[in-house]
Amino acid sequence: MQTNSHWFLDSVGRRLLLRGVNLSGASKVPMEPDGATHLREGFFDHREVSFVGRPFPLAEADEHFRRLRHWGLTTLRFLITWEAIEHAGPGIYDKEYLEYLVEVIAKAGDHGLKVFVDPHQDVWSRFSGGDGAPGWTLEAVGFNLESLHTTGAAFVHAMVGKNYPRMIWFTNDYKLASATMFMLFFAGNVYAPKTLIDGTPAQEVLQSHYIAAIKEVAKRLKGMPQVIGYDSLNEPSDGWIGAEDLSAHVTENLMGDSPTPFQSMLLGDGNPTEVGFFEIKGMGMKQTGTRLLNPEGVRAWQGDQVGVWRANGVWDYDEQGQPRLLRPDHFARFEGRPVEFNNDFLKPFINRFGREIRQADPGKLIFIESVPHKTMPDWTLDDLEGIVDSSHWYDDLTLITKQYRAYAGVDLITERIVLGTGRVKKMFRSVLGEIKARTKRKLGDIPTLIGEFGIPYDMHAKKAYETGAFHKQERALDASFQALEANLLHATLWNYTPDNSNAHGDQWNEEDLSIFSRDQQTNPMDINSGGRAPAAFIRPYPVATAGEPLEISFHMKSGQFKFSFRGDPEVTAPTEIYVPEYHYGKGIRITVSDGTYDYQPEIQRLYYWPQDAAGEHWIKMKPAKKG
Repeated sequence: MQTNSHWFLDSVGRRLLLRGVNLSGASKVPMEPDGATHLREGFFDHREVSFVGRPFPLAEADEHFRRLRHWGLTTLRFLITWEAIEHAGPGIYDKEYLEYLVEVIAKAGDHGLKVFVDPHQDVWSRFSGGDGAPGWTLEAVGFNLESLHTTGAAFVHAMVGKNYPRMIWFTNDYKLASATMFMLFFAGNVYAPKTLIDGTPAQEVLQSHYIAAIKEVAKRLKGMPQVIGYDSLNEPSDGWIGAEDLSAHVTENLMGDSPTPFQSMLLGDGNPTEVGFFEIKGMGMKQTGTRLLNPEGVRAWQGDQVGVWRANGVWDYDEQGQPRLLRPDHFARFEGRPVEFNNDFLKPFINRFGREIRQADPGKLIFIESVPHKTMPDWTLDDLEGIVDSSHWYDDLTLITKQYRAYAGVDLITERIVLGTGRVKKMFRSVLGEIKARTKRKLGDIPTLIGEFGIPYDMHAKKAYETGAFHKQERALDASFQALEANLLHATLWNYTPDNSNAHGDQWNEEDLSIFSRDQQTNPMDINSGGRAPAAFIRPYPVATAGEPLEISFHMKSGQFKFSFRGDPEVTAPTEIYVPEYHYGKGIRITVSDGTYDYQPEIQRLYYWPQDAAGEHWIKMKPAKKG
């Protein structure tokens, strides 16, 4: 697929607006045995698993792809994990899973869906409280998987079951296990040169195996026209890189037991340590006390193995056996200056990944991300071409508290609370506008696609599951869509999980953001049944524009839609609008600025030809009045 400035182009030069969904939230965990994160049985048998059937069994593919196509969600951010490919051990690939991927993505193409492959991870691995990397990667640098939770090196759902605090998983980014693995992956040569895996620097082993695993996927998908590209790595983490003082917290994203980096190192070496305990209070995180962690003195490392950071001289015990932090600023500098994670470590990885993946599947787009809420690398002419910024954005206050307050939000640029319904909507538009502007400043004139956005459907103590009324979910999701539309942004919604349940959400860390659930499916014969708050996400939009889009607006309650664009005389194909049956199935009124149109309700499409291609044109739609 070609790009032109912010836009993707089809074969006749029309500007495409990509509107889609992440598939699926449960692709983070194995299918066999059931890898839902609340289950402990068999959790540590990580080499004997299968992801075949994620996101769904092939027998169900037509049903789900038909539904997504009907809903106008025609671009799939298709989740895979490194673990799914290489769980059995280094260089041992799950051929059955790779064959399954080819078959399921081929079916997506049969339904006219575009796909970009997302090698997904959150806080490194299932065994450090998230998903992504195989368990053997942690074992290769000396971690004992079964003691990570006990030592505070990670907070793992399987180890606590029902008592899992909401949204606590993201705090693992700055705990010992995930932070260590990411720093070895991106910067092990600089900050842990003594850490080797079978005689080879840890950074090279981890990066080369990760890229080789994704290349195995790319080799098999080569030439499939529906595959438009590959994401480099979902939500990369910088761990403690940039920290000026390892004895202090390096982030404000604190929840529950929150050790500093040095405390994390001590806990991992079997030292009972009292750490700060943080809770959500009001609209922020506050320390409410302390807790003694690891009172039994368990080690996070295998046997008597010296931990990574002690082995690399960051800390040690003195002659009296007391631990001492020797290099509090160990991660603060690179080549004699303050470190810049994105430019110094993330960018070289992205360049390497993109070039190697294109050896396997030439010409594909590379979708890139930075650490969430942080800036992107500075791109130059020497860097990879054909990239797309796939940054994420959420209404964080709603996401973390699982409460929707239209009058309150968090500005991710200023990190301040914003009050007032109108001010919050304006702030959403402003923040997304800044992400788009940042892309142009840092990366050049390339597309910005918001790779993830969405809402928790289990907000307000799952009340909607009892009443069947999803009004607050509709309002929350509509607010996000309005901000995207105001900025003419491409986006893939998080997420569609076929095996979502009201009890355990998306089967991962109690997240529940799926727009579909069997538990809401009252009539399997109705293609819309099972959709949650469909009035908000089933929306009209310009699929392909014969010119430059200028403005999109949709009013969810009234169904009024307006789209304006500046025509391109060199494009003779019509402008194509998705017109959802959900909003307009009982009749529609269409007006246009000039020219002619052809409305085809059976395929939910409106085709428009202006009288004179030059100049500005508009299309308006609203449901026909009853009677």
